[in-house]
Amino acid sequence: MVNDKIFGAAMVIYLVASVIYLIYTVSRNKKVGMAATLITLGGFLVNTAAIGVRWVESYKMGFGYVPLSNMYESMVFFAWSTVLIYLIFEYFYGYKAIGVLATALGFLGIAIVSLTGVSSEIQPLVPALQSNWLTAHVVTCFIGYAAFAVSYAICILYLIKTKDFKQVLILSLHPLVLPLLVSFIKYGNIKPNLITADNLVAMWIVTAVVGAAFFGLYLLFSKADDLLPPLKVLDELSYKAVAVGFPLLTLGILTGAAWANYAWGTYWSWDPKETWSLITWFVYAAFLHARFTAGWRGKGLAWLSVIGFGAVVFTYWGVNYVLSGLHSYA
Repeated sequence: MVNDKIFGAAMVIYLVASVIYLIYTVSRNKKVGMAATLITLGGFLVNTAAIGVRWVESYKMGFGYVPLSNMYESMVFFAWSTVLIYLIFEYFYGYKAIGVLATALGFLGIAIVSLTGVSSEIQPLVPALQSNWLTAHVVTCFIGYAAFAVSYAICILYLIKTKDFKQVLILSLHPLVLPLLVSFIKYGNIKPNLITADNLVAMWIVTAVVGAAFFGLYLLFSKADDLLPPLKVLDELSYKAVAVGFPLLTLGILTGAAWANYAWGTYWSWDPKETWSLITWFVYAAFLHARFTAGWRGKGLAWLSVIGFGAVVFTYWGVNYVLSGLHSYA
């Protein structure tokens, strides 16, 4: 499909932007920094165009819905949202080093659904999704997730800048938790048909590359103290990203409850995805509470953000592969 090729182009542009941001962070060349921003903006516009084309195609096919209904559509929207939040942060605060990981997350958002064989076909909505609540729920949740993703990227840089080798080693290994869990489920014959062996290999490769990238950044940035923003700045920016994401996630849960009542006749059913959304909400509520009430700063909050984004990933991916419920279509 032409639409897939446009998403593929956005994916490649995000990867190129990540590399250019890395070059800028090391060289501090203003022209390189400007190029990184323009490339990222270009990728964002291509991503926007791809979503728009898919929306038009759905209308031509007689389905006529905003393309946010399945794993493929929501992940490319997550990539779009992450880059949007990052560009807003760059515009207001100007710290381009964050772009190294923020654009990489945009790249991964599209790459993962491509590598794991998620279907990109435009299909009619299942009855539970035929509601105007779909757009409100998905948009608020995923822009909230995107803000958490930016906070996660900032906290990765924070933890790398501390130069604590054991801490960075744990940081590099933590992306492997999800494929390890999925492997246990599959080869423990608990849900043997849930994911293919090829898709599982792709998941292991992606997460291994991510972990290796974290460690590589540690080796690079540990050579000089001035390559990354000061720890105090990173701490403040991670908090601001969570402060953006938390009310959006809250609104997403509320619109989801209203949608559930419309579709299933109950506001809350303790479905696995609902439960894990609530767990994610509590982690970030703890983040904000710890900062305001207990005065937490630094490593503790950084790790809490990492844990929170892990909960986000499990809410969306882990629940689908490990558990089953009313949200299994997503």
